[in-house]
Amino acid sequence: MARTMFLPIKPVCIRPRKDGTSIIHLQYCYSNEQKTMLDTKITIPVECWDKENLCIKQNLPTSFGTSKELNETLSIQLRLAEDVISFAIKRNIPDRGKFVKKYYSPDLDIYALSEIVQKNEYYLKEQKEKGNSKTNLDIFFQIDDYIQSKTKKVCKDMPRIYRNMKDHLLEFQSYRGEAITFDCLDLSFYEELVDFLSYEYVQKRRNQKIVGLKINTIGKTIKQFRTFLRNRIRKRIIPPIDMDGWSILEEEVDAVYLTWEEIRLIQHVDLTRYSHLEDYRNDFVLGCLTGLRFSDFSRLDEYDLRGDMLYKKQEKSDHWVVIPLRSVAADILMNRFKKNSPSHTNAEFNRHIKTIAKLARLTKPVKHSYKKGNRDVVEVKPKHEWITSHTCRRSFCTNEFLAGTPVELVMKISGHKSVKDFYKYIRITPEEAGQKIKELWLQRGQMDVLI
Repeated sequence: MARTMFLPIKPVCIRPRKDGTSIIHLQYCYSNEQKTMLDTKITIPVECWDKENLCIKQNLPTSFGTSKELNETLSIQLRLAEDVISFAIKRNIPDRGKFVKKYYSPDLDIYALSEIVQKNEYYLKEQKEKGNSKTNLDIFFQIDDYIQSKTKKVCKDMPRIYRNMKDHLLEFQSYRGEAITFDCLDLSFYEELVDFLSYEYVQKRRNQKIVGLKINTIGKTIKQFRTFLRNRIRKRIIPPIDMDGWSILEEEVDAVYLTWEEIRLIQHVDLTRYSHLEDYRNDFVLGCLTGLRFSDFSRLDEYDLRGDMLYKKQEKSDHWVVIPLRSVAADILMNRFKKNSPSHTNAEFNRHIKTIAKLARLTKPVKHSYKKGNRDVVEVKPKHEWITSHTCRRSFCTNEFLAGTPVELVMKISGHKSVKDFYKYIRITPEEAGQKIKELWLQRGQMDVLI
């Protein structure tokens, strides 16, 4: 983890408590005499800190987690802190130490920082000078106004998607060397933006430099940008713009699902030495048994449970679903309510469930491919490395489909509003499809239709 850093910031572990543990801090020296300490929320025994390499030693007791995962988390937090510092430097904020101390937190969404800071004294004067949304035609001012107007009307995840779109446009503006205005938006602009995102855009906060975005990520940015422009046109803030030819790029993505046998392996994996992973394992199994999104199954409470049925209003679609509970799912929920288990972040969940799946020996190599620009990119990784919170939902839909549950009924539980969207979740191999057809032929007595 040791490296020469662009910014004067490094992890330290220098304040031992009475029990011999210490919180790891990020020490930011913003001048020769001044520094501030940022809390990472990571606690370890002091003797497990490697002062020379600025990382957690491998002899970390398992009750604190694993050194590999915590060092990865520390690296992510370090990059996040550097992004906050860069934000302050680019905007010439005078007291950077105070600014970073105020706004940094381990769960900060860096794309939300601009919106958060706008409410702060640093930006009050600037916002007054800019005027209101009817007179100020700066495109990024209008995007901020659009995000603010939508925040209370959409699911919690959508503002982050809007901010990603804004970030992509800001990076493109910097790359092209001239301001993006409403007047420059034509087919050539669209083509140049797609080329930039495909071949030039550098992804942020990665362990290694990754250039270019996937087709579907670019498509999402174009879709949100078009929606924003149409909103401004409908409000008569800008004149109509010809967006003919601004197609939304899309490709069918490879994704894994888990069979019931694989889910059973995860359910029964021995976590005696990794007790901190039990809640993550239980939540994953619950997701596979209910088909709920992470944003929903991670925030269930006792009032959602009525007998052996689960009543939940989905956060993303604002749609009510009623889900029958298998005995294992009911037990998981009752234990969660009894323990009053804390909720987890999606990033934490995705990191830990990979470890759990590896312990369950789901390590068979799986090959996935996707397009980046006009290139086919192929990746081969062990199956556990492909597993995320969304695997729960895909597994539920695919397993119910293979079991013969009518699609209409599965959609009532999954909350999909169209058959087209539902079938995007079905992940079966050609062998499984062939076996399913064979079973149907046998049921209908049609194995020898020409005899």
